[in-house]
Amino acid sequence: MSDKRPYRVSVVLPAFNEEPNIPTLLEKTSRALAANGMDGEIILVDDGSTDGTGQAADEAAKTCPNLRVFHHRRNLGLTRALMTGFEHAQGDVIVFLCSDLQSDPEEDIPKLVAELDKGADVALGWRQGRSDGRVVVSKLYHWLSRLLFGITAHDMNWIKAFRREVVEGMKLRSDWHRYIAVLAAAEGYRIAEVKTNCYPRRHGASKFGRRRILAGFFDLLAIKFQTSFIDRPMLFFGSLGLALLFVSFLIGGYG
Repeated sequence: MSDKRPYRVSVVLPAFNEEPNIPTLLEKTSRALAANGMDGEIILVDDGSTDGTGQAADEAAKTCPNLRVFHHRRNLGLTRALMTGFEHAQGDVIVFLCSDLQSDPEEDIPKLVAELDKGADVALGWRQGRSDGRVVVSKLYHWLSRLLFGITAHDMNWIKAFRREVVEGMKLRSDWHRYIAVLAAAEGYRIAEVKTNCYPRRHGASKFGRRRILAGFFDLLAIKFQTSFIDRPMLFFGSLGLALLFVSFLIGGYG
């Protein structure tokens, strides 16, 4: 990795209406970097919050020289918030954590970075103790991802760390943050995963919407087309047509 960058590690924290969590989140993140001897910065992206998230972060930045805060005028979604963080990150390694404290920076930052030190390009956190009611949907997504892309990871839509070159030039559409590992694997980057605790949310509400479930399925197909069939579109649509024809025969046979 380059020695010319100001920091080794950039921790990106996208936040939307997380005001009660901000002080503890930033304190834990700062302690994690210091305790592990990591030369790092913290980037918090306030994604158009309507509470005091942005103000709390700005106040913390007055006494935390390695904290930078960026504000979206309106809520643009997690993918765009992450992209803002990635664009401003100055570290060789980028760590993405949740701002709702379901992940613990003091536990997870050293775990994720250690996987990169072992040779991985992307390190995925594998949630342990998850109890948010979306386990079945998550398992379906990951099964489809393994089927379509051959990735054996158990959890691709949570916290992660990666070398900055992984996301340099990566174009993410809305909600495609969950497929960073898929896109990275398609480019030949090495993927690792490490078990991490998933804690109950302390404050605030989940930002997950049910409308994303069906959209996520079509996103997987779009990414498969982009990574495997962009030069052979007829093969993709022909295969998809045969699959849909087969499904229609099954439905007709049991109708």
